[in-house]
Amino acid sequence: MTQKYISLKDHDTPIKVLFTGYLCSVAVGYFFALVQILFTHGMADGQFGLSIDDIVYSYYGNRSGTVLEKKLNGSMKQNASEKERFEIMQWVRDGADIKTYQSTGVKKIIDERCVMCHNKEAGTIPDFSDVEILKTVTTEDEGATFASLTRVSHIHLFGISFIFMFIGIIFSFAQSPTVQYKCIAIGMPYAFLLVDILSWWLTKIHPMFAVLVILAGMGMGVSFMFMWVISILEMWFYPQVFIDKTSGQPRKQLSTVVMETLEPFGFDKNASLLKNMSWAIGEIIGFSREKWQTVLLPFLKDKLDKKS
Repeated sequence: MTQKYISLKDHDTPIKVLFTGYLCSVAVGYFFALVQILFTHGMADGQFGLSIDDIVYSYYGNRSGTVLEKKLNGSMKQNASEKERFEIMQWVRDGADIKTYQSTGVKKIIDERCVMCHNKEAGTIPDFSDVEILKTVTTEDEGATFASLTRVSHIHLFGISFIFMFIGIIFSFAQSPTVQYKCIAIGMPYAFLLVDILSWWLTKIHPMFAVLVILAGMGMGVSFMFMWVISILEMWFYPQVFIDKTSGQPRKQLSTVVMETLEPFGFDKNASLLKNMSWAIGEIIGFSREKWQTVLLPFLKDKLDKKS
């Protein structure tokens, strides 16, 4: 017997307002998360905008320089003048000798420009009022530590899983996609989330995996947008979007249109969900392997050759 449920368009207005408020709040939060990534990871190579180099420097590290130099040329660049940054980096390259810390004027620059944030009350960031702690960031930049990856990984897994759980619950009341496509759309963010977290650890081991971080992040973003847009359209714009104005009949379900489009490529609309998912995964793996071999791998090899 088919399980009955109330579709999004048929929910009472207070429920729609509740769902919409949550979706809009999460969308704004998602936007600011992307902005935050641009101003942290996106500045790792000293240039605005997220690139593979940014991911490599953030997780694997920039092995050609120190942690402090990378920050002074990247996300902390705007906090000190060029002359001040040069004096700090010169002290670092001369061996970061504690005996010359004050006489070179580096202590004064650190106290004026850095200690306002890097102090004892700062929490997780290093306390630069202690020169011994400052000296620990004058060593070779090896990217994120395993301790920090462990901390951030479990926070992301718990937090983002809850976000997509509630979005998935709202989207599960949608009427326009078929059950098969609702299952795929609801499950995809969790798959991409696990790949995203795993790719951090893999990139820490070898920079060639940095591209997985970007691909997994894009996959989560696409999944989020798909469920968000469909949910909002069904709650507030169902007649305008999903009902044919001429005949008054429901338009084809979005997933039906997608299936008819994929059918010439070997997709079997009458097959089971598991078989169709296996087909889709196989197509994605084949496409990804081709792009990896023809585009991404040559690109990474070229980057690594230039750095070496």
